[in-house]
Amino acid sequence: MKSRSRPSFPETADIETSSEEYARRFSGEVGEWFLKIQEEATLKMLTPYEGANILDVGGGHGQLTGALIDNNFHVTILGSSEICKTRIQNYLEDHRCSFKVGNILDMPFDDQEFEIVISYRLLAHVNKWKEFLVELTRIASRAVIIDYPELRSLNALSPYLFEYKKKIEGNTRQYNIFRESDLAKVFKSRGFIQASKSAEFFIPMVLHRKLNSPRFSSIIEDLSRSLGLTGVFGSPIILKFIRGDD
Repeated sequence: MKSRSRPSFPETADIETSSEEYARRFSGEVGEWFLKIQEEATLKMLTPYEGANILDVGGGHGQLTGALIDNNFHVTILGSSEICKTRIQNYLEDHRCSFKVGNILDMPFDDQEFEIVISYRLLAHVNKWKEFLVELTRIASRAVIIDYPELRSLNALSPYLFEYKKKIEGNTRQYNIFRESDLAKVFKSRGFIQASKSAEFFIPMVLHRKLNSPRFSSIIEDLSRSLGLTGVFGSPIILKFIRGDD
């Protein structure tokens, strides 16, 4: 592992996504439903890597920590500050995972130190997103899994719906929206190819929160998926990229 002094970190969006206030956006039955869909898609993508060592970049929100541990993965979480470990403290105290403070654009790890690198709820808030993706690929020996908001979805309306979204979610922020092809281009330049994709929702999450009915939301999303709408226009999207020689 590299030995280096702590620099001034230019990207620290995970401090907010690791907070208790942010976690409240995923509380209640609707929030649990959101996280269950995310968890199922992620574990499916991880099927080929039984017992792998995983780095979860910005994973102080703890959304996947328990599921990864329960499925026998060896988990390390990287956060921009010590405060980012608050929500995973119980796992750390039980020595079920590890935590490291570091710069997400210059992580304190050797090349290909982890088999799998995961990062959720972070890319959309990173300004230097290309540098961030390059760093994820540097650390991963086998695969990188990320989520992101897709431009070719109802997220395209987000600039017009922001004030409405803020009234419902309270602590929402502006965020970057991406084209899948732009992300794939960065990974390709690093020798990674896209292996799988999972679009989570056709209807924006803010509207599901407003509906506040996981049962009704499930019906809508099941219908949208069966009609092919989610595959084409769904968001957020979880993408898995694998190293080309894996």
